[in-house]
Amino acid sequence: MKSSLRSSEVRLTEFSLAVIALVKEIPHGRVATYGQIARLAGKPHAARGVGWILNSCAEKYKLPWQRVVNSKGKISFSTKAEEFALQKKQLKAEGIEFTSISGFELEEYQWKKDVAKPKRSPRTPQMFS
Repeated sequence: MKSSLRSSEVRLTEFSLAVIALVKEIPHGRVATYGQIARLAGKPHAARGVGWILNSCAEKYKLPWQRVVNSKGKISFSTKAEEFALQKKQLKAEGIEFTSISGFELEEYQWKKDVAKPKRSPRTPQMFS
């Protein structure tokens, strides 16, 4: 008896849907960290969950998974892994210049997602907004 689930049978959580939407927003030539995506999706301590979602959903949802890196601005795969070579090749093709075998200047390439600030009511005094 098979016990594996096909991805089409898995119900995506609100967090998973948010991660998928955010990863799709990362512009060409920019990167985001696993933790950054987790924070933007509402679960700041779920960086590993972002990795799991990318691993299980990247192909099905055509996600630019290569644009998600670790907090040090490095590719997380082992330098000997096929995925490492593929991710590095794709990032280089987007104009990211590596300063080491697996890393680059994160501050230079990191996506700066604008988080919408709540609008204050015109009648709300400034000191309460």
